[in-house]
Amino acid sequence: MKLTSVPENLAERLALWLNIAPTPVSDTMLGFMLARTVMVAVKLEIFEVLADQPQTIAQVAAQCSTDVKATRILLNTLVQLGYAQLNQDQYALSSLARKWLLKESKVSLRDKMLLQFLEWDFTEHYEDYLRTGEPLNYHYHMDSKQWETYQQGMRSMAEISAWEIGRRTPVPAQATQMLDIGGAHGFYSIELCQRYPRLQSTILELPDAIEHAQPILAEKNPNGRVRYQAGNALTDDLGEAQWDLVFMSSLAHHFDEEANAELAKRVARALRPGGYYIVQDLIRTDRPKSGDHLGGLLNMYFAATSEAGTYSEPEIHQWQKQASLVPQRSVWLRSIPRHAQIVAKKM
Repeated sequence: MKLTSVPENLAERLALWLNIAPTPVSDTMLGFMLARTVMVAVKLEIFEVLADQPQTIAQVAAQCSTDVKATRILLNTLVQLGYAQLNQDQYALSSLARKWLLKESKVSLRDKMLLQFLEWDFTEHYEDYLRTGEPLNYHYHMDSKQWETYQQGMRSMAEISAWEIGRRTPVPAQATQMLDIGGAHGFYSIELCQRYPRLQSTILELPDAIEHAQPILAEKNPNGRVRYQAGNALTDDLGEAQWDLVFMSSLAHHFDEEANAELAKRVARALRPGGYYIVQDLIRTDRPKSGDHLGGLLNMYFAATSEAGTYSEPEIHQWQKQASLVPQRSVWLRSIPRHAQIVAKKM
């Protein structure tokens, strides 16, 4: 996925082509202004107030406890950004905002927008990281409230893709035992257990993550086939020939190459013959190239805030092969840009 300036007329198109348009301004100043505007509108419940019916500026300001003049400016900006519509003197939600930003939407990203206030603070560590090489390691420094925000935000992202993961994840025939490493909210385990009635899943997760993810799982896990096991994937014994499927989503980018390679060896030992090890993550290109914005930006983000960064498909396959696992065809997800399941089998 590439983030770019889109020209609206011939003059702007020529300016971009001739490199006389100030592209760094749109990449930076406009980018962070747009992000903060949408995030604040979510936080102040602007979209929720507009959910049921169109409202005037005064009505929105009264319900959100905001200044009337400032609210008018925000609402007009949301119209210009495509998140609201203006009809005479009343504002209404656009289809974009209604689908993605309302609490009750089935694919709501509201909680992800709130998590981004925390992620915004994390990015302030970039300069320190570049000077010292020491990442922030935010998982080990978040307080209880931040963990709650983090888990809710990650859940909202998982809701977008869980249906596809439930249908497209390769699962060995007759599988009964799944280990979900870092599965937190459990949405992927639940989807897979619903699709495969004989399957049970154990989520290996940090104790702080379990504390705030457990209420989320409880709402979706009525039959109890998904359970938690507190621990650390980098140090805990994963067992021997115990699992038919070991699934790890959005976690490899938090571990450096050595840790991922060592984990793959312990996973291989823990798998039953015929079992799969699936590393699901954002996949960047093997070599840096212009246009891989998503892979590059998240590589920088995770390097500075956690332990590693994003990886390429060949890099992940290499860990699996070193563990004597046999790489299988990768599953490229359609619901999350540039995400894939890198699959390997124990023979």
